[in-house]
Amino acid sequence: MERLYRAHNRSIFKYIFYLVQNETIAEDLLQDTFLKAYKNYDHFRNEASELTWLRKVARNVVYDYLRRKRIIQFIPFIQSHEQIVQDSAIAYIVENENRKELFYALSKLKVSYREVLVLRKIEQLSIEETAEVLGWSTDKVKNTQRAALKALRGIWKGVEEDE
Repeated sequence: MERLYRAHNRSIFKYIFYLVQNETIAEDLLQDTFLKAYKNYDHFRNEASELTWLRKVARNVVYDYLRRKRIIQFIPFIQSHEQIVQDSAIAYIVENENRKELFYALSKLKVSYREVLVLRKIEQLSIEETAEVLGWSTDKVKNTQRAALKALRGIWKGVEEDE
């Protein structure tokens, strides 16, 4: 389990953080994820990679947390824990504004759309890996991603028009 933690804790933390947008909660849920993984490791059947299996465990832990807290809509997420390296202050400001607009637009999407975009575009999982994590068919992942991107473009266009 220690090897799994060392190899995957950053990736799992980032995934959880994107979903809850709170570092303290993400750290707690990360611990819960690895505790649950430890208790259920004998159920791991090597049908998927360990990282994919851990993402599924993390997803269930996050959903349990959200159900307990009765949070229906995900909070928009910000990559504040990642270091931003920019060539100039102006470029940084423009990038930050674009990022805020993107995360605002993402926050307006329904949960399934947001989740597929996080896994495919931010976490850069393959369609097959995303299907495995979500328990969906690859066709459902493709269709949901297409619909999510279309919805995101519509929201993004509205954000730009408001300015």
